[in-house]
Amino acid sequence: MKKTILFSAMFLSSLALAQTKEPAPGDGKDPHGCSVSAGYTYSKVRNECIRTWDQKVQLKEYKPKSSEKTMTTAVVFSKDMKKAELYTMDKEESMVLTKKGKETAWKNGDYMLIPVKKGYELRKKNVVIYK
Repeated sequence: MKKTILFSAMFLSSLALAQTKEPAPGDGKDPHGCSVSAGYTYSKVRNECIRTWDQKVQLKEYKPKSSEKTMTTAVVFSKDMKKAELYTMDKEESMVLTKKGKETAWKNGDYMLIPVKKGYELRKKNVVIYK
């Protein structure tokens, strides 16, 4: 009986390990199959691997907190332009903003991405933080 329980526990733990989405050490892939070592990250709105620095829309921090480094954010739009995904250097995860109906801005909580004459502005609580 003890052997059966032990064998069952070992079998179930091996199944759990086999189904994990974490990459094996050294393979350089994220759970979506993007080659992290080659600079790719997964885009939720495009459902594909992208390089954030290759994106057409790049915003710079409007009023940097220090003169050492200006933060940037890359913006990726869905094909239907209903969603905008933001990649900032200070956040590990991207943030998705959505646009409903005929609205001109993409929103997520306190954040709003607004088209302006020369590109876009990202606002937090209606204060420009990236331009």
